[in-house]
Amino acid sequence: MPELVTSPGLLLLTAVLSYLLGAIPFGVVVTRMLGLGDLRQIGSGNIGATNVLRTGNKGAALATLLLDGGKGALAVLIARWLLAEDAAQVAGLAAFLGHLFPVWLGFRGGKGVATFLGVLLALNWPVGLAVCGTWLLTAVVTRTSSIAALMAAASSGLWILALTDGSLLVLALVLTVLIYVRHGENLKRIKAGTEPRIGAKKA
Repeated sequence: MPELVTSPGLLLLTAVLSYLLGAIPFGVVVTRMLGLGDLRQIGSGNIGATNVLRTGNKGAALATLLLDGGKGALAVLIARWLLAEDAAQVAGLAAFLGHLFPVWLGFRGGKGVATFLGVLLALNWPVGLAVCGTWLLTAVVTRTSSIAALMAAASSGLWILALTDGSLLVLALVLTVLIYVRHGENLKRIKAGTEPRIGAKKA
């Protein structure tokens, strides 16, 4: 954990504003703007880029990926610019929780992978790039988004220990646990051998 130098009041304000930013459901917004229907009624019903890809619109999926990652990164960068590193980590956690539990959708959100990557890239870009590389390599090998996400999240702590002073480790572990919890059904399908591959139109 970084040294706590920001006042509790400012940390609370940072958390609230970052949560609201993270809670913007870009997957739902993008698919509606493009006339692709209600994303929550498509495929797995998830609001992330992988499910957007199941609409067949790769551009929409890429836009969702970048926007979901961007909101996490933006929250971190603004908090660091205006306050300090402790606020940046609080902002990253709050934006991530906003994506998982968005107030705009009755607290039924996504699995947080893109936002997780955006947060890491903004907090420490070498770690973020290493985790993104882990995701990409696993995705190429397995052609399964959930396996790539789980491997990337699991690797984050190792990359932090290898590349930094470890001040990000607690936050990364918390985010990793939440990602695994949100992927509970995916883990069951992976074990059963029924997890759909990237681009598959899940019924």
